Amino acid sequence: MSAFSNPKWLDKYTFNYKSVDEVPQTLYDEINAKLDKLNSDIPEVSITIAAWNEEVNMLPTISSLADSTTKLPIEIVVVNNNSTDRTQEVLDKFHIHSFQQPIQGCGPARQLGLEQAKGKYILTADADCIYPEGWIDGLIDTLKEPGVVCVYGRYSFIANEKNPRWKLAIYEKMKDVIAEVRHQKRPYLNTLGMTMGFIREQALKVGYVMKHVRGEDGRLTFDLMQFGKVKQVKDAKYTTWTGTRTIDQDGSLFKAVSNRVVGELKKITEYFKPHAPHDTKSSDN
Repeated sequence: MSAFSNPKWLDKYTFNYKSVDEVPQTLYDEINAKLDKLNSDIPEVSITIAAWNEEVNMLPTISSLADSTTKLPIEIVVVNNNSTDRTQEVLDKFHIHSFQQPIQGCGPARQLGLEQAKGKYILTADADCIYPEGWIDGLIDTLKEPGVVCVYGRYSFIANEKNPRWKLAIYEKMKDVIAEVRHQKRPYLNTLGMTMGFIREQALKVGYVMKHVRGEDGRLTFDLMQFGKVKQVKDAKYTTWTGTRTIDQDGSLFKAVSNRVVGELKKITEYFKPHAPHDTKSSDN
């Protein structure tokens, strides 16, 4: 991975459509032809995606997943979580399964996806990310290891004019170091819905938080740890790529780094001891 430029393979998924009306039917047809080869009525793996007002943002996500090179039968399940834009219109054009979740929040949306999925294994993805072709097998191979109940991968940011790749790479390196520390006693803090996987049967037993709250993915992982261990997939070729929306919300990369570093340093001593048992469905932490 270059520290100065985005990977070239990402260019294929840079569509730059501003409106659903700009997307040609030929693009849907091309993606659907690939999906038809991947889709199975008896999937071993279900990729579940929660979507809220993503419209054209989903094109790179679905397109990259359609290019997956996997030995496993799969399905893609997208849950529309009360979108007020044309997200459902886009979903209806793809050869995937989509459902409506009227309860607002990632937790309720992911829970519905979990319930509707048919696969033994669940991979969660986000509607605004790009996935490398080996992502499915990379995570599932690790999830199938003895004693593993949950896996998560790494993610990187797609550079742009405001945020050059070399600066993002430094930020990501700092993020990975902190993740290594947290993983020792509190690995659930590293699991993010954009790139994680677990066993459906076990996840149904613990479930997601059914309210609009941050950290629904980590809460699920915390509860899954009663069944086994959490493992990180570190191989860079399975890295998920996403935009800089979360960084931009802080105003600048410098401010985003400052806010996160200060926040992590305040909690650093906590990471060296396991979290006490608690009710993840009602707690504030």
